[in-house]
Amino acid sequence: QCNCVVMCVCLWLIFGTLRSTLRIPIDPQAAPEYAHSIRLDGDIILGGLFPVHSRGDRGTPCGELKKEKGIHRLEAMMFAIDLINKDPELLPNITLGARILDTCSRDTYALEQSLTFVQALIERDGSDVRCANGDPPIFTKPDKIVGVIGAAASSVSIMVANILRLFKIPQISYASTAPELSDNSRYDFFSRVVPPDSYQAQAMMDIVTAMGWNYVSTLASEGNYGESGVEAFIQISRETGGVCIAQSLKIPREPRSGEFDKIIRRLLETSNARAVIMFANEDDIRRVLAAAKRNNQTGHFLWVGSDSWGSKISPVIGQERVAEGAITILPKRASVEAFDRYFRSRSLSNNRRNVWFAEFWEENFNCKLGMHGKRAGNLKKCTGLEKVGRDSSYEQEGKVQFVMDAVYAMAHALHRMHRELCYGYPGLCPRMASIDGKELLSHIRAVNFNGSAGTPVVFNENGDAPGRYDIFQYQITNRSTTEYRVIGSWTNKLNLKNMRWKSGDPSLPPSVCSVPCRTGERKKVVKGVPCCWHCERCEGYHYQASEFTCELCPYEMRPDANRTGCVPILIIKLEWHSPWAVVPVFISMLGIVATSFVIVTFVRYNDTPIVRASGREMSYVLLTGIFLCYAITFLMIATPDVGVCSFRRIFLGLGMCFSYAALLTKTNRIHRIFEQGKKAVTAPRFISPASQLVITFSLISIQLLGVFVWFVADPPHTVVDYGEQRTQDPMAARGVLKCDISDLSLICSLGYSILLMVTCTVYAIKTRGVPETFNEAKPIGFTMYTTCIIWLAFIPIFFGTSQSAERMYIQTTTLTISLSLSASVSLGMLYMPKVYVILFHPEQNVPKRKRSFKAIVTAATMSGKLSQKGGDRPNGEVKTELCESMETNSE
Repeated sequence: QCNCVVMCVCLWLIFGTLRSTLRIPIDPQAAPEYAHSIRLDGDIILGGLFPVHSRGDRGTPCGELKKEKGIHRLEAMMFAIDLINKDPELLPNITLGARILDTCSRDTYALEQSLTFVQALIERDGSDVRCANGDPPIFTKPDKIVGVIGAAASSVSIMVANILRLFKIPQISYASTAPELSDNSRYDFFSRVVPPDSYQAQAMMDIVTAMGWNYVSTLASEGNYGESGVEAFIQISRETGGVCIAQSLKIPREPRSGEFDKIIRRLLETSNARAVIMFANEDDIRRVLAAAKRNNQTGHFLWVGSDSWGSKISPVIGQERVAEGAITILPKRASVEAFDRYFRSRSLSNNRRNVWFAEFWEENFNCKLGMHGKRAGNLKKCTGLEKVGRDSSYEQEGKVQFVMDAVYAMAHALHRMHRELCYGYPGLCPRMASIDGKELLSHIRAVNFNGSAGTPVVFNENGDAPGRYDIFQYQITNRSTTEYRVIGSWTNKLNLKNMRWKSGDPSLPPSVCSVPCRTGERKKVVKGVPCCWHCERCEGYHYQASEFTCELCPYEMRPDANRTGCVPILIIKLEWHSPWAVVPVFISMLGIVATSFVIVTFVRYNDTPIVRASGREMSYVLLTGIFLCYAITFLMIATPDVGVCSFRRIFLGLGMCFSYAALLTKTNRIHRIFEQGKKAVTAPRFISPASQLVITFSLISIQLLGVFVWFVADPPHTVVDYGEQRTQDPMAARGVLKCDISDLSLICSLGYSILLMVTCTVYAIKTRGVPETFNEAKPIGFTMYTTCIIWLAFIPIFFGTSQSAERMYIQTTTLTISLSLSASVSLGMLYMPKVYVILFHPEQNVPKRKRSFKAIVTAATMSGKLSQKGGDRPNGEVKTELCESMETNSE
């Protein structure tokens, strides 16, 4: 429904028009009734609204003639009516007529003119009016308009549509594209054969997106077309996201001096927004380009123009460089060749039905038609023999196709209506004597035919045509030739090709607030401006999870080189060829060879006095422990698995346990023998070889029992330690494959052996007073002192490097070398002298006279006083006697 204000205006204009239409009998001197309109007789009359003249200056409604937008278009309507009237298949036996009016490109003037279309629908009451002679007045019968073709400008169509809908007169526009006209609740009798600007705005948004631009400005001419177009573009940008509007500027209807320079300076405030979306009339476009040229901004702005720019030459004349690269849009169209032939054949003699054709003739050929011509000045006289296209330039106006399609759409709707109401009836039947506008509207919305350019003409529920556009780019080639070149099309989907930018540069110019972040960087969006951001690199073990977030990689992974994902951390272990492994392995191999040599020597000379005096059984146990201490090096360096980890647990402390259990048993035996000798001459208990073995293996079994409990409580398995070499640089991070043996477990495993070692050292100290000629206490003591020093050095080295990146290598090497050195000290101090005597002084390795235990102990206790005599005896003689006596007594 019209609001109150519109209704009042409508009624005022209607009654004003009614007064002007009351006529007395026609005076021959009166002006012709249709002096400012075109009337074509017919059975059905269509209205037409065309901008034949431009907007006049203040005080005058109309200005200069519009040759293309006015004359071409209205001639296209009359040409289409001619074709329809000649078509035997379309509206047979029915003639279409027309009443064509000039809107003068002004909405208020067009509204006043359009009242002509509704005169026949208004009942006139002339009962109170009489002629001078008393006769009732004679009313001129107005034409009944069933439908209107037009208007061109959206503002005019909106104004006229508000009147036509009151009288239910359908309207089909050939050029109005304002999105507001798609509101079917307000403009329900309005349809159009051109797509609305909402489609155009979507096409322009697709262009911007395809260019990779996300930061643009908008520029609109004040008025319905410009403002609604920009509003539709901004709305789409909000709905789809990804494109931000830097500035949205408006060009006033009456711009002041310097206004366009001010607009350019405003646009330069957001210089990164180089793309400018323009919904402006061609005059404003021309002045904007001129202002950019004056401000030395040639090549800076990337213009994206609507169909008001299209492929027009007038906006870019004289400022081609500023306009270079501009992308414009036009509804997809084609030139109608039949119209070209028709229009070129028009002349003053065969086109008298067009009341503005004489004015067109003068304007087109720059001449004057006699003394009554419209043009002022001393111009040549028109001959009437001039020819369009020969004596003047001619190019078909772009909307001619749509004017013809609009007329044909109305004709097809009438044809459908006639077939439904007057089937089989030639001409108009009584049922179509008064055409119902609402019923005609339903037939208009249902038409579907191929238009003058071969494209389908259809309407949706809002009366809009589908969006079909050609995309143009203004290009300069060979430094001189300028042209609008078709670079693509849009039909619900964009298709672009053959783009060319300044000086032939094929690279795409940017229009972005912020450059894209590099891989591995996240966007930190500026608050309130989603297209502007700062780039922050994902640091440490973080990777780029999305465009806006960095996330921490799982503990066992690190970022890849681009920081776009995570990759497993490289797993390492101590390799055999590593210097950290070569040294311990070399020492261990020398020790194994030496130990094997001693064992073979002892086995070979098993029954000789020195071997027997050493305690054969205990020596083999001790040598076994020494061998295991060397062998554990290979298990510590081998690739960890369940088997290797199991053997590490077993043998890590077992070798030391074997060695120090045997040495403890030995030192304890010596201590007990000489302590017993001070009190009595009887031998102490449990000094026989069998007893010694039982004591030794009892001590060893405690170690094995502890290992067994460890196996049950925590079964052996491998782990990958990612924290040991988790450096600040993720690329250098490594996971260490090792057995699940903590430092505490290691200390517990070695702790028992260390306890045996300390106890053995205590006994070695207690037996230090025994003369070395009679026992092994002093070599054992030196062995234990040296071993303690080795392990005291081991502890700070092992635990002091727990935070080092080389922890695995240092601790493994320190542990294996400490074990090997401990074994080497025992082997060197306790057995190498014996092997030396056995091999190089066999004369000393002979049996001596046996004495009783009492005599031997007495000799031992007297050794302090007889040391000088004992020194004269062969090395080891008394000791050999003591050991042999012990063996004899034990037997």
